Amino acid sequence: MRRLLAAFAVIVALACMTSSAKAGNQFDYCLLCHGSNANGNYGIRAPKLSGVEPWYLARQLENFAAGVRGTPGDDAAGHEMAPVALRLKNEGTLDDAVKFIGTLDSARPPATVKGDAAQGRKLYASCSACHGARGEGSAALQSPALAARSDWYLATQLANYKAGLRGADERDTYGAQMRAIAGTLADEKSIADLVAYINTLK
Repeated sequence: MRRLLAAFAVIVALACMTSSAKAGNQFDYCLLCHGSNANGNYGIRAPKLSGVEPWYLARQLENFAAGVRGTPGDDAAGHEMAPVALRLKNEGTLDDAVKFIGTLDSARPPATVKGDAAQGRKLYASCSACHGARGEGSAALQSPALAARSDWYLATQLANYKAGLRGADERDTYGAQMRAIAGTLADEKSIADLVAYINTLK
């Protein structure tokens, strides 16, 4: 049901891309899936975008558009984002879309993942070198912030890296690094513990 709802939302978004400019900002259609001020929509598994670094958003949209991300058959969410990113790329409006997201008010999403944060803190030791002790990220290392993000999305992406649904394309050098790190997580519980700890970071 969630996949059907998400697919419907993407169809509506694509349809609205040609008309939203007449009724407000031309990128308002992003909010149809990603929620008010792009703070995420858990119901259809659309992650929070507001507050995410512009350079990271741009890289991911470029990856979706180029087929670097979202091509494996089991990556349903990736399949939904790919046509949106490709159209932005073809129309030359990808950077403008990223700028629009940057104007939105960011709010911390509610926690949805439960795990052992104390155990997760130990697991986070290997993450802090790139993502920072407080999950603040590093532009120099091209590592996005992890704190105050959609926790279910973090868990999903770690599982995707671990399963090879993300980071397997030879063009995705940063994804390959993450795939190696995710491979050290033993199971779903380890992922939940790690994300539970990330939820405590300010």
